[in-house]
Amino acid sequence: MNDDLTALSARIDRTNELLQRMLAEVAKTPSTHAIFVDAGYLYAAAGRLVAGTEDRRAFDVDAEGLIDALIDRARTIFADSRLLRVYWYDGARRRIHTAEQQTIAELPDVKVRLGNLNANNQQKGVDSLIRSDLESLARHRAISDAALLGGDEDLVSAVEAAQGYGARVHLWGIEAPEGRNQAEPLLWEVDSQRTLDLDFFKPYVSRRTAPAQETAAERPTRENVRFVGAQIAAKWLAARGRDTLVELLPGHPYLPGSVDQDLLVEAEGLLQYSLRGQADLRRALRDGFWEHLRTQY
Repeated sequence: MNDDLTALSARIDRTNELLQRMLAEVAKTPSTHAIFVDAGYLYAAAGRLVAGTEDRRAFDVDAEGLIDALIDRARTIFADSRLLRVYWYDGARRRIHTAEQQTIAELPDVKVRLGNLNANNQQKGVDSLIRSDLESLARHRAISDAALLGGDEDLVSAVEAAQGYGARVHLWGIEAPEGRNQAEPLLWEVDSQRTLDLDFFKPYVSRRTAPAQETAAERPTRENVRFVGAQIAAKWLAARGRDTLVELLPGHPYLPGSVDQDLLVEAEGLLQYSLRGQADLRRALRDGFWEHLRTQY
């Protein structure tokens, strides 16, 4: 009996020793973070904040300096963590790098990922790229923390996917001159929120000459956008049929992703204005759509 107890005690001691070694190794392994930048949101929100316009033709961005500033900010927040890299998501026609995007891609610790850019200069496929990278890195334990600079509601699924594998997602936003430029459902899902203010962006964003500024589209009012949403609902009812749209009603106030994207693209075409990074205007668009649709049933 005593021999059995002695053997059991020895096995417990060996197990404890192995556990202590494992814990020591884990303690030596630094946590890792990555920065995910939705360039469409960044240009729209930073341009509006500093230059008063979202039109990329109306202002210049020192991307290298700005990326360095983002890395420095992450270094102060994740003090005991190492940077994996910066992921920079943008759109390009046929996914061919522009000269600016090529310059950014050549920066150290930066990975440029491109979605398509359609005829209306709207990004396609960027949100799915962000989700794919976030989920993959979290699943393989390549990162413990993700700093996400973006504002689109479509990023909610990316956040949930990363969190499902144990990563913490920290949302970074850009100060809005009025209202909000990040979707509320996205704010609800993340682990923390921070806002980068005007002083942060001033050194890296500057206006161009007057002729380029004159081409900038004027920001529509919420009422104008709401009216466009109602217009599109009426048009769809006539073209797609009542039976097709009545299926959407049980999902109120949410629209299926493909329907929401179609609504956004058509509205931007009518308004001649990008609604990316404009959470308040996108809500007004959906409100107008739903209001008209619900009056018909």
